[in-house]
Amino acid sequence: MSQTDRSLPAPTLPDAALAELDAAVVVLEGSSLPVRLAALVGGSVEALKRRLPEIAQRGLDGAVRRALTAAMRAALLSDPGRNPTRLPTDWLHRGLLAASGAAGGALGLPGTLMELPVSTTLLLRQVAAIAAEQGEDLSDPAVQAECLKVFALGGRSPEDDEAESGYFALRLALAEAVQGAVGRGLAAFLPGLLGAVAARFGGPVAFKLSAQAAPVVGAAGGVAVNLAFLEHFRAIARAHFTVRRLERRHGPALVRAAYERLRERPAVA
Repeated sequence: MSQTDRSLPAPTLPDAALAELDAAVVVLEGSSLPVRLAALVGGSVEALKRRLPEIAQRGLDGAVRRALTAAMRAALLSDPGRNPTRLPTDWLHRGLLAASGAAGGALGLPGTLMELPVSTTLLLRQVAAIAAEQGEDLSDPAVQAECLKVFALGGRSPEDDEAESGYFALRLALAEAVQGAVGRGLAAFLPGLLGAVAARFGGPVAFKLSAQAAPVVGAAGGVAVNLAFLEHFRAIARAHFTVRRLERRHGPALVRAAYERLRERPAVA
């Protein structure tokens, strides 16, 4: 390599793209939803874990898989932007999720298990709408799979190893879960993908069940928990699909290199 080549600056993203990526890094590498829920209901992560009955813990994986399957059928097989009312879509979904959380929280654990597929469907519709805003083609099974992956990307636990729970590490793990189904329909993705997503989404769902199962929380707590889910997964979806849009525009290698530099920068005191 010549002296001239060595003196050339390394390629980097434009300032506007770098600012968007920086905002995405803050969200994707930020605090976990279980920590936020614990703060919301005034308990600790460990206390919320202990609150969930053993029988519910044993059936959690099946409940999460059923909720995700129902959400895929209901949310992505119709137009996520369809809005039969005059309400702005954001407010419509907030209202529906609040009502769902109130109904589930009022009935404790059984009610929360019953409303889980409803709230998951509403969340997935919001995720899909954000994907469409960022230029994704929702008729593509691979994009539909990316929408489902948002539940795993937003399912970080406080106990997760940082090196293994980073955004790109998790994206790679999820890609491996559906390897061999590329180029085929959504049905080919689902068996491997549902298991991988349920394993990550089950953590936040367990905390949701724990929080709403408490008699003192009730309907008001159910509303608060569902709205916390909405804000969290909307933010994760916007960050994830922003990264994908930047990758399409500037190339995956350049975006990842910039992402890792932003992720590893020292925290400002």
